[in-house]
Amino acid sequence: MHVPDGFINAPTSAVTGVVAAGAIAVSLRGARRELDERTAPLAGLVAAFIFAVQMLNFPVAAGTSGHLLGGALAAILVGPFTGVLCVSVVLLMQGILFADGGLTALGVNITNMAVVTTVVAYAVFRGLLTVLPRTPRSVTAASFVAALLSVPAAALAFTLMYAVGGTTDVAIGKVATAMVGVHVLIGIGEATITALTVGAVIAVRPDLVYGARGLQQKLRLRVNGELVDAPAEEPRTAPVAARTSRRTLWVTGLVTSLVLAGFVSFYASSSPDGLEKVAADKGIDKKTEEHAVSDSPLADYGVKDVTDARLSGGLAGVIGVGVTVVAGSTVFWAVRRRRDTDASPTTVENV
Repeated sequence: MHVPDGFINAPTSAVTGVVAAGAIAVSLRGARRELDERTAPLAGLVAAFIFAVQMLNFPVAAGTSGHLLGGALAAILVGPFTGVLCVSVVLLMQGILFADGGLTALGVNITNMAVVTTVVAYAVFRGLLTVLPRTPRSVTAASFVAALLSVPAAALAFTLMYAVGGTTDVAIGKVATAMVGVHVLIGIGEATITALTVGAVIAVRPDLVYGARGLQQKLRLRVNGELVDAPAEEPRTAPVAARTSRRTLWVTGLVTSLVLAGFVSFYASSSPDGLEKVAADKGIDKKTEEHAVSDSPLADYGVKDVTDARLSGGLAGVIGVGVTVVAGSTVFWAVRRRRDTDASPTTVENV
């Protein structure tokens, strides 16, 4: 759902740029409360993983594909404020290096794909957990529903932006119907990827999943033929989780991201994604502008002058994962360091 230059007029793009900048500023402050020495490295990895999975377009209908947006996944794994930053880092890398998503539309894309998806997904997720039992299965199920709803929410957000600042004269009702319809299907893919990923991390390190904090399963014993709660114990980490170090999890996640971006992405669907398909069908793309960095050595997720398509795309994917994990880790390290600085007691000398 990367919006290119030319879909939305300059005034609306400027307003969404201000909204995006404000959301990032708020998220930088909020992320200080979410990140610590354990989760900060994971946040950089989440950004890299989202970048990698976004390269894997999956078919959703005849001639249409979809890809992960990532707001729900990031919010549940590392927190809503950090989640906004994760997706924003990905969008920035994609726009600057890979000519994916217009630079003048960067505010539109951050507002739509980072802010709206994260806010909607986390609100739904927390709402579901208030009525569901605090179990790994419930967290995974809530992740699925939250991710599913976040995608059509982003489609509606784009439709509203287009209604205000669209550069072509298209009936907004038709745009809304087409956008929501196809993105409900894409949402199923988003929900599946999100639930599988959240479930996998919970299985080995539930303590590192922001949305699963405080997650404990009560031990139940059978006494005289009836199940009763066992006496309360000190919180314990599951045996499997205890054997999986943060470093092992980080390395596994990074290798997975590199494999997905460097190899599996070659087999992704080549069909246009939901927004591209709707734009072509409804005439939204009539005033699309050429990307400012269309001559980038990595434009369109290929390495310039590398003629082999498989090698070119794979190298671009690996470079993208590497740059994103470095950029994301740098941002989150700085945020965590600022938190540590703010938390340090001030020493006052008595004179």
